[in-house]
Amino acid sequence: MSNVKILFFARHREQMGTAELNMPLAKATSLAEFKQQLTQAHPQFAGLRQPVMVAINQAFSDDDALIQAGDEVAFFPPVTGG
Repeated sequence: MSNVKILFFARHREQMGTAELNMPLAKATSLAEFKQQLTQAHPQFAGLRQPVMVAINQAFSDDDALIQAGDEVAFFPPVTGG
């Protein structure tokens, strides 16, 4: 079993209390399932303010995307400007 590297940016880092986590992953799973597993392991994840943008290996992804052991998953709020 190998780990997935999880990164949190901006206010998500503050809400999670860390910039980085590692979580074991036994088999490929969808991002939606991964988020459920992450919530079970770290309940504060459920409190991240919406919307949440997600990148898997530095590519924006949706809930159907597959995550595999060794991947990097980053959570961050959308960027706004003006």
